[in-house]
Amino acid sequence: PNSRSRLIYNTDRWTGYDVVLDVFPDLVAWGVLVLPRDLKPGERRPVVVVQHGRNGLPENLVVKDISSYRQVAARLAERGFIAFVPHNLYRSEARYRPLNRKANTVKATLYSFLVHQHDQILRWLNTLEFVDGARIAFYGNSFGGETALRVPPVLEGYAVSISASYFNQWTRKVAGTDHPFTYLFTDEWEVPVFNAGHTFDHSELAYLMVPRPFMVERGHHDHVSNDEWVAHEYARVRRLYDMLGLGDRTAIEFFQGGHGLRLEGTLRFLHQHLHWPAPPERE
Repeated sequence: PNSRSRLIYNTDRWTGYDVVLDVFPDLVAWGVLVLPRDLKPGERRPVVVVQHGRNGLPENLVVKDISSYRQVAARLAERGFIAFVPHNLYRSEARYRPLNRKANTVKATLYSFLVHQHDQILRWLNTLEFVDGARIAFYGNSFGGETALRVPPVLEGYAVSISASYFNQWTRKVAGTDHPFTYLFTDEWEVPVFNAGHTFDHSELAYLMVPRPFMVERGHHDHVSNDEWVAHEYARVRRLYDMLGLGDRTAIEFFQGGHGLRLEGTLRFLHQHLHWPAPPERE
């Protein structure tokens, strides 16, 4: 990976480093590594890779006061997790969409790049002496929530996946005309994938996480979809986990809110499945 890093954040409870990794010629992976200050020599801790949405930047999840992200990476570090915040390529509408279209000509998509970037990130994380490579989770919001459905199922180095503000009935979302939030009424012209409606909806993507833990986070007022579509699609996921005797490895949390993270049920899920003790609840 030829990793390069520099210190960019220095607080009383955690430090943050800009990290750049080589992937292919002309393609790098970039992100911010957030380390708790109470790391002890020889200790190996779980990692949560937290992913921004469309047009996002790593700093949005670390230090920026953005309600949809709640400074999630910093909060995870304060709870003892290591956090890594990658930059995904879906920034600047005029650049990533033509890139996706070019990729289509060779039977690829934007995620064909992202999966290799994340593969390199996982390989690099596993070289760090303070990382427990068996306890690496993925937690994404919005387009990051889509990444949670497309990358961790392929890369088994992710032990847990959480999709926030995205999971729904994808075929209806792409092709429906009966709701204003479907893609026929928006500017995301790159999202349809040939024959996807006959093969994979969001539940089938989630099936590929089995037997690894998988969770959905959904705000009642999130404009991405509606509760009925999300609940219907997730019910198929829950049924499969239950039928396999793995019902304790999946969950969904609905909350009073919009397009963003709540950081309540998801934190409990991460502590449970990454086997890291939760701090005492504050009064």
